[in-house]
Amino acid sequence: MKKYLVLVVPFLFFMSSAVAQNPPSGKTLASTLNVYAFPQKGQAADQQSKDEASCYDWAVQNSGNDPFELQKQSTSQTEQTEQAKASAQQSSKGSGLRGAAGGAAAGAVIGKIASDDAGGGAAYGAAAGAVGGRLKGRRSAQQAASQAEQQGQSQQQGTQEQINNFKKAFSVCLEGKGYLVKY
Repeated sequence: MKKYLVLVVPFLFFMSSAVAQNPPSGKTLASTLNVYAFPQKGQAADQQSKDEASCYDWAVQNSGNDPFELQKQSTSQTEQTEQAKASAQQSSKGSGLRGAAGGAAAGAVIGKIASDDAGGGAAYGAAAGAVGGRLKGRRSAQQAASQAEQQGQSQQQGTQEQINNFKKAFSVCLEGKGYLVKY
């Protein structure tokens, strides 16, 4: 046991001093937002972090947008769009059966009048109604899915515009504090 302690303690000391000299690099607040800030006045990393936090608060207040909340909103919008599209596809199920029932009823009436064969007319009417019902159901589902997709894209564009407005405000603040900023 003592042999292991003699080997482990110096190793741990070496590792802790190596980490202290070369701390792991983390992402800055700006880079998390896909905004890149370069300190033009030689600002230290801790000063840059303070400036970024200050500019973040200022940009939220002045743009009225918090990008992290907007990201959650965007995710929610995407999920809602997908649910609406799935619901549209689900609503078309059974349309062939509904069409067949309607077609059978109409075919029976026509068959009875035309040839005194209500059963044969009903069979032809059911087949025609099923095909027509399926086509109508598919078209209706495709239109609903397309409309849901368009609404989702419109919402996403609005959200992206709000994020861009935040980034502009954030960048202006950082530039005022002596950083070169790109996003």
